[in-house]
Amino acid sequence: MTEEVLLEFPEDHIAVVRINRPGAYNALNLNVRRLIAEKFDLLKGREDIRAVILTGDNKAFAAGADLKEMSLLSAVDYYKTHVERLYNTFADYPRPVIAAVNGFALGGGMELAMISDIILAGKSAKFGQPEVKVGVMPGAGGSQRLVRAVGKYNAMRLCLTGMMIGADEAKEMGLVCEVLEDNKVMDRALDMARELAALPPLGLEHIKYAILHGPDMSLESALGLERKSMQVLLSSTDRAEATAAFLEKRKGSYNGE
Repeated sequence: MTEEVLLEFPEDHIAVVRINRPGAYNALNLNVRRLIAEKFDLLKGREDIRAVILTGDNKAFAAGADLKEMSLLSAVDYYKTHVERLYNTFADYPRPVIAAVNGFALGGGMELAMISDIILAGKSAKFGQPEVKVGVMPGAGGSQRLVRAVGKYNAMRLCLTGMMIGADEAKEMGLVCEVLEDNKVMDRALDMARELAALPPLGLEHIKYAILHGPDMSLESALGLERKSMQVLLSSTDRAEATAAFLEKRKGSYNGE
């Protein structure tokens, strides 16, 4: 049986988590969600991995939940799956994650992309939260992460109508970072992953944590978090190496300490 989520290591310090259900437009059944969680759980223990790319294939990043599977679950059955715990394993991953999106990123697929830190999209990519059209609502962060990313009115329009939008409109909203030719998305994702992997990993981790958690704090508390993180980084060997490399006009070499 073909593995529904692949873990690839294209080069040093970079991993690719690839959803692999091409016959179902990479729809997210429970097995796929569990496998994504397992891959990110494994990567948490790999200090050598400094950037991760999450992707699907040319037709779909992930076209939403597997509706056939969901139709067989009662409310209690669905509750017992604890899908939120699977998504949290991904959301808690401390290092940068780039979503490389081609084709459809709908429903749970769009929610998955929004857990990532940077979204790159091909020109033909389509985004949307169409859950209302099957009588439900976004259930894996779509109504909450989306409003934080694009504001109340854009989030309302997408979630209430279930409409799809293209990559250019998603970029205008602030959901997508870059729009590229479809065949250039993975190349750009790999280039960006290389850029990230060459930077001090402790710095990346602290920046990611502050940006993710600061908005849920008061400004005073968030600024305190930022200061404490800065103080920790000042004492790191990576900071000393980065400063020396800058002054000596050479490339730094970092070990995450």
